Amino acid sequence: MSTILRALILVVLSTVAVQAQQAAIKFGGLRQDTSLPVEVTSDTLAVDNVDGQATFSGNVLVVQGDMRMTAAQVRVEYAADGSGIQRLHATGGVTLVSPTDAAEAAEAVYTIGSGDVVMTGNVLLTQGNASIAGDRLVVNLTSGTGTMDGRVKTVFTPGGKAP
Repeated sequence: MSTILRALILVVLSTVAVQAQQAAIKFGGLRQDTSLPVEVTSDTLAVDNVDGQATFSGNVLVVQGDMRMTAAQVRVEYAADGSGIQRLHATGGVTLVSPTDAAEAAEAVYTIGSGDVVMTGNVLLTQGNASIAGDRLVVNLTSGTGTMDGRVKTVFTPGGKAP
């Protein structure tokens, strides 16, 4: 193999490795109308009126439009002025699913007003036959964009559709 060819391969591999450390992701399937109502179903519900929180436990299912989130526990934090839900904090095997994409993590925080979902802990995103894994996934459901951080690993089929 020629020296020029080896140098070119090294440059391409190093560029891919650097880009993989913080992968920008397009989330067409995870785009969401954040003004839609949020429905939560679970085995139990504990309400704390002092803190303005409600904790759903056991087989929790959160639905907003076409989006589905499941987890062992979801804490709902209400806005201080009582105007509605401010944030959902899901823990215990969190899965976020749209008609075309799916993401799994140890925990997720969904800020309703901004449309941001931050998933942490062994995150795995599947889009078609491509998958991306990392430590932290930040998705904006309003814009349909996101970023995967921390030791990112991507598996894709060459010639396939980009994630």
